[in-house]
Amino acid sequence: MKDKTLLALTFIRNFVFTLPEVSERLSFETPAFYVQKNMFARLKEGEEELVVHTIERDKWLKQDPLTFYITPHFQNYKYMMVNLDRVEPAVLKELLLAAWTNRASKKLLKLI
Repeated sequence: MKDKTLLALTFIRNFVFTLPEVSERLSFETPAFYVQKNMFARLKEGEEELVVHTIERDKWLKQDPLTFYITPHFQNYKYMMVNLDRVEPAVLKELLLAAWTNRASKKLLKLI
């Protein structure tokens, strides 16, 4: 794993593990993050992008198509790709929190 990817992954872990009931396990042989049984983010196989769940995908794609984009595979899913080299840390936290919120149960949402 590249040094910059390891730094991004450490940043992601440090943030998401502050949220209730987050776990990490492999998905497609890369680290993935789950709330309960629902995946909300995972490192893409190339290690330079994060796949993140979002219900505001169009907003992000229009805002910065070099940082936020989709591949044909994700066209029919509520996920988008995030270029880890380009995304600002505060924006990445915002995306991860929104992804966790979208996938968490109502009971868990009351805990934050």
